[in-house]
Amino acid sequence: MTAPSTAPAPSRGGRWIEHWDPENETFWKETGEKVARRNLIFSVLSEHIGFSVWTLWSVMVLFMGPEYGLTPADKFVLVSMATLVGAIVRVPYTFAVAIFGGRNWTIISASLLLVPTIAAFVVMEPGTSYTTFLICAMLTGIGGGNFASSMTNINAFYPLRKKGWALGLNAGGGNIGVPVMQLVGLAVIGASGGPRVLLGIYIPLIVVAAVLAAMYMDNIASLKNDSGAAKEAVRAGHTWIMSFLYIGTFGSFIGYSFAFGLVLQTQFGRTPLQAAYVTFIGPLLGSLIRPVGGALADKYGGAKITLWNYVAMAAATGVIILASMRESLPLFTVAFIALFVLSGIGNGSTYKMIPGIFQNKALAMGLEGEAAAAYGRRLSGASMGLIGAVGALGGLGINLAFRQSFLSVGSGTGAFVAFLAFYGLCFAVTWAVYLRRPAGQVPATQATTEAKPQLSYAEV
Repeated sequence: MTAPSTAPAPSRGGRWIEHWDPENETFWKETGEKVARRNLIFSVLSEHIGFSVWTLWSVMVLFMGPEYGLTPADKFVLVSMATLVGAIVRVPYTFAVAIFGGRNWTIISASLLLVPTIAAFVVMEPGTSYTTFLICAMLTGIGGGNFASSMTNINAFYPLRKKGWALGLNAGGGNIGVPVMQLVGLAVIGASGGPRVLLGIYIPLIVVAAVLAAMYMDNIASLKNDSGAAKEAVRAGHTWIMSFLYIGTFGSFIGYSFAFGLVLQTQFGRTPLQAAYVTFIGPLLGSLIRPVGGALADKYGGAKITLWNYVAMAAATGVIILASMRESLPLFTVAFIALFVLSGIGNGSTYKMIPGIFQNKALAMGLEGEAAAAYGRRLSGASMGLIGAVGALGGLGINLAFRQSFLSVGSGTGAFVAFLAFYGLCFAVTWAVYLRRPAGQVPATQATTEAKPQLSYAEV
């Protein structure tokens, strides 16, 4: 069998792939895997820098001492606004891939990161108004959009059997931009450097990421802008169920990443340097473990891994509440880092579920082979931006909950009690929707009278 051609189309110009069939094993072994891996590498790089810029203000606030005139509540608002914008822009970023092409949009989105970075470089000094800082923090939110476009793009490159690993690696490599930014911040603080030194490091890295994307990435011509897929994804109940579950995993990861240093400073009186020594560990481990969560989901089923992961997240949160009430910094820190690790595993397992759910829906509709695979890619790609956006809003909720908890009771304990209840609800939803139903059964609204055998939801 001859593999489909992957030669760029002369009429398009640039690096356009006209034929892409990753589910064809011959094509995948001879051509597809190498091309997909190359695009994955440079997608990870761009997304990594995007995450670093998005979480920039979680580090910047550690530099902002009394001379800046900001209260802890003000700082929580700054990082909350960055989270909010990052969540919102994920929706248009998802569909930008289909409009411009994955490679082309990666170049554009990477270049746009210069805007918030240079803006922060210009204004970062005492005497700048709080409103100006707020605007600059909001601008960094565009870095959060890179995740959505990157995941949509890589989802199209890989076959279903490899998606858990590939999407987990892509997202994990991006997520690791959070601890890297915090590590670089620690080095700058430790060397008595100012925030402009930190920003000066990242500006040339952004340029490098954009140039490498232009040189080595590709566009998939078949990944066309499909408003029908977007509308269908919005109408699909599973899109919103998975959005809810993703709040519990990624919302926790990004919310805690923004808040960890501030919580240590505010509740336990840590200095900026003391907080920075610890802050990066949780996001680092949570990022590194994300591909493991995807791989476990590939092997055992995303729903099963997600379910028991929520049990573990609830247990870790219970330990944090105990440590907070006893004012035990060592126990609090260890349990908080464990919660980061678990959020990373859950990130990988929930994202693995998405393609499987829509593949399952295609089979229930009577589609087979490449038709079922194409439908699954189409709907899962369209839904990922929505799921990622809603999930990121969980980060906003976490930071606002911390702000209110500190204003009300002087500690983060009240917020953690709320998070514990939420993880319990996520457990119940996962079990009720994806594990309670007998194997092979699908909701009546999805079934057809001549439905073909399909995957159990426990396997997705």
